[in-house]
Amino acid sequence: MEQLQEKLLGVHGRGYRGYKILRGRYVLDGFHLQVDWVQGDPYAEPSPMRLLVAPDRAAIPASLRNNRIRTTALEDYLARQMERAIVHLVKGSRGSGHSGKVRIRTNGQAVLRRSALLVHEDGTVEARLRVGLPAAGRRPLVDEAREMLCEELPALVDKALIYAHLDADDVTEHVNRIEDQAWLREWLHKEGLVAFVANGAILPRRSGVDDRPMEHGAHPFSAPKSLLRTPTLPHAGPTPGMAIPQGVTLIVGGGFHGKSTLLQALERGVYNHRPGDGRERVVTDPSAVKICAEDGRAVHGVELRPFINHLPGGKPTHHFTTENASGSTSQAANIMEALASGSRLLLMDEDTSATNFMIRDSGMRALVSPDREPITPLSDRIRRLYEEAGVSTILVMGGSSAFFSAADHVVMMDNYRPEDVTTRAIELAAGLEMSNKEEMEAWHGSFADAYRDGFGRRLIPETLIPIGRSGRPGKIAWRTPKRLQFGELELDLSRVEQLVDPGQGLAMGYLLRACGLLESPLELTPERALSKVLDRMERDGFDAIRGEPSGELALPRLQELTAAFNRMRVSAVKSI
Repeated sequence: MEQLQEKLLGVHGRGYRGYKILRGRYVLDGFHLQVDWVQGDPYAEPSPMRLLVAPDRAAIPASLRNNRIRTTALEDYLARQMERAIVHLVKGSRGSGHSGKVRIRTNGQAVLRRSALLVHEDGTVEARLRVGLPAAGRRPLVDEAREMLCEELPALVDKALIYAHLDADDVTEHVNRIEDQAWLREWLHKEGLVAFVANGAILPRRSGVDDRPMEHGAHPFSAPKSLLRTPTLPHAGPTPGMAIPQGVTLIVGGGFHGKSTLLQALERGVYNHRPGDGRERVVTDPSAVKICAEDGRAVHGVELRPFINHLPGGKPTHHFTTENASGSTSQAANIMEALASGSRLLLMDEDTSATNFMIRDSGMRALVSPDREPITPLSDRIRRLYEEAGVSTILVMGGSSAFFSAADHVVMMDNYRPEDVTTRAIELAAGLEMSNKEEMEAWHGSFADAYRDGFGRRLIPETLIPIGRSGRPGKIAWRTPKRLQFGELELDLSRVEQLVDPGQGLAMGYLLRACGLLESPLELTPERALSKVLDRMERDGFDAIRGEPSGELALPRLQELTAAFNRMRVSAVKSI
């Protein structure tokens, strides 16, 4: 403390860069303050600092951190406590630019593994903050800086990071609820299911830009009896809800009755959610991928023959490449890439799909003969996708009966309440004219083989080293909305709908760079290489990939990481 105050006195009379003498580690009141770097002026990104509380001081019970799920839940809780403490204990704006501001990156409604707050194996608690050192113009305000570093930061530690000062019941409940969700997701696989929605869940959100639960007028979810299951959670006990089995499931119903709302909840069911979200017990197969049409995206060396064949001019589709995919082509590529990333469940909504990729009715089949139509619609392939590759599909359809004959289960949403109408849909399908058998058999391959070995693609490592202007090392940064700057490249991830946090996007940039630094990358498929660096981040921590401490990162899934790789405008693969 004395050393820090002495250095602060040395900043008097100097310009803003005088604050740079503060870099280093200090022992304050019951914790260590690590100043990793100091911003160049008050308008720049605030300075990264770390607060490290020793195990005996933090005194977190081992029962709250005895596995990875519980530790992540505990970290989430402490980060939210720190965020609340900042609001109450930090004075805030004290001058120009970011002066006086203190920030910690926290999760939204999802509970993600983050780098902003870490509980280490020995019980040390580490909070990574951004602190705006105060100035008037570019003249340091030393007294205000002393107040921030020597009074407010210790108060934050005392309020948010010391177990004795927390609500023990509240933190335990938070951790237990997160662990219940992880248990449910494992239960799905054991029971041959792909999703579960607990009774009482609140699925509607406040708005398209507010992911919190709707406050008024939302109908609590209630499962139809035919799909009702009651797993016994480790902490919450018996929990009834709707269980969706493996296979092909349709969600149907009239407009504005909750079809897409249910699907959106299932999309987010790959993540755990904070207590009070309304979707805490809505869980989905962890490999599930939302598939959309995505006009204009780049595609590099992807097998499309299961859906697209005999293009005009004889252009091959077994290693299909384009810089400007159509809606149907992009949707076919998105499916095949999801399969290569290990997805066992595809989620689709007709509203975000290409119609000519999804269905083709009898009139159009009669008018346009199979030899003139290169697209085999999903309605002709969806059964084979499950039977040959074991990949299930949950599909929202409100305007066509084309999938009735392929469905294992049909759920109709009526005023946000689900009803099992499978029997009626099968009866109706018996009287409908189904797909053209000759067209269905035009492709004789197997889905199980179509994406094996990553389409025969191999990594080109040098394309994954971000390069800036004049050949200098390129910047990795997250740009809104959903754009990743990777050197001179910019990756548009706006249609990667399960990417829920900027920290995930930023982490993906560093993971892509790490792929380019792997030993013998030419021997690896992109999916194996990406899985390898993601496993390293999970095992060794964020700093092992980032190269230096950062509180800005969140752990992505392999599915979103491969989606980012596949959307690079410069091909990073070669076909063998």
